[in-house]
Amino acid sequence: MYTIGQICKRFGISRSALLYYDSIGLLKSSRRTEGNYRLYSEEDTTRLEQIFLYRETGVSLEDIKTLLDSPKSNLSDILEKRLESLNSEINKLKFQQHVIIKMLKNNELPLQAAVISKDNFVDILKTIGLKEEEMDKLHGEFERLYPEEHQTFLEFLGISPDEVHLIREYSKKISQQQNDN
Repeated sequence: MYTIGQICKRFGISRSALLYYDSIGLLKSSRRTEGNYRLYSEEDTTRLEQIFLYRETGVSLEDIKTLLDSPKSNLSDILEKRLESLNSEINKLKFQQHVIIKMLKNNELPLQAAVISKDNFVDILKTIGLKEEEMDKLHGEFERLYPEEHQTFLEFLGISPDEVHLIREYSKKISQQQNDN
């Protein structure tokens, strides 16, 4: 069994954080001493390790409690929700990055910010022999099969939100035409 001080030292966690975890039911001590001091078991330390692992992924304490207190089937749902949140945050950051680049008006910065531009990607597709119609089909299938990833990919290429919207709407029409044929 471990005291609060031993747990804090072992895991590099503050006493107040440990007490907070206790207050919200995330990590309760297994036992108490006669003097009413908390004691933690090996199982408690394992649970604390799991809490730290999920915290590293940015999962909320509420969701961590749900994960640890309920069947494992919730794991993929909660992690997928977190992944969607991360993707949204990344897209917002990339947009902000492009706005800052435009504000700085420095031609070298876009090369540092994006791996490949829209024009370079189109040039690659043309080099390997894709025609405009085939590129349209590519976008149509991308939109139909993986709409969120299509959005993220277009944003990665540094395409403005308005143009991304237009491309996705056009892609939906192409996809619908392919399904009708």
